Amino acid sequence: MEKKEYFGQKEIELALVEIKNQIHQSNFSPEIIFSINRGGCIPGVYLSHLLNIPHYVIDVQLRDQKDNINISNLLESAKLERNILIVDDINDTGATFNFVKNSITDYKSNFRYASLIENKSSKFKVDFKGKIIDKKINPNWIVFQWENLNQSN
Repeated sequence: MEKKEYFGQKEIELALVEIKNQIHQSNFSPEIIFSINRGGCIPGVYLSHLLNIPHYVIDVQLRDQKDNINISNLLESAKLERNILIVDDINDTGATFNFVKNSITDYKSNFRYASLIENKSSKFKVDFKGKIIDKKINPNWIVFQWENLNQSN
């Protein structure tokens, strides 16, 4: 059975502040956030409040519900050549972020990517990350607080 590692509220808050600080230190000033449903929703809303910018959701669930992908609102916004931040909870293998990136290559908007957790061995590298792990060394399954409400971290 796969071991689990819990990522609690305090860790989430520290990761979000780290992402916010990285964004402020960069030359990127996001105008809108699109979080990836479901894991990216909570960090996306938090970042929306921290950065005081609008937040929307896109549906990209490559593992469980491949037939329910919907990024039409992202594509509409991308036509406006905006600074867009794409957010997810974890950049694990990179498949989800790569899917989004490959879907928006024809648009001139300025896209950046953020995740609470960045897997060092992922095929995709996010621009902003709260914590770095390496699943080649520690393959534990990360469980976020909103996935396990009985966990008190």
